Amino acid sequence: MRVFGVTGWKNSGKTTLVERLVTEITGRGLSVSTVKHAHRNFDVDQPGRDSHRHREAGARQVIISSPRRWALMTENRGAPEATLAELLARLDPVDLVLVEGYKHDSHPKIECRRRASSGEPIAPDDPSIKAIATDMPGPADTPPGHRTLPVFDLDDISGIADFILERAGAMTGGGG
Repeated sequence: MRVFGVTGWKNSGKTTLVERLVTEITGRGLSVSTVKHAHRNFDVDQPGRDSHRHREAGARQVIISSPRRWALMTENRGAPEATLAELLARLDPVDLVLVEGYKHDSHPKIECRRRASSGEPIAPDDPSIKAIATDMPGPADTPPGHRTLPVFDLDDISGIADFILERAGAMTGGGG
């Protein structure tokens, strides 16, 4: 499976970049899935709904289905969080999977940096980061002795998509 990540600190623009990349890459006729890591408790279900009631009653997995979509919700119930590899194995074949977050996994990534976000650059100490997308003018601050990475403007969605597709080997469609 072709996988490329978008990582960075909170408020660095990761979600917006992933959203724009999905639009760009699917607009080119390729199929894309996404995996997003959440650090806190989250819920895709609504209290009071039947599926929520099933989970609250103790169901480990609940599938909700309609003519338009279906979703599988799994409760860890004390089990360890699934690894990225385990989650990727559950996806249907696509041309590219974009992964948001998972900053400590080894898949190739682009680091988002925004002037407004905090946190030290991740790239100097992480060889899995292959480029930087930023809203700051000029070259990215690479400490002396560290490798030089391609730097993209956060709004250069076409250029970032080209870079990711080339690096991931997904320049043409194929469904997986």
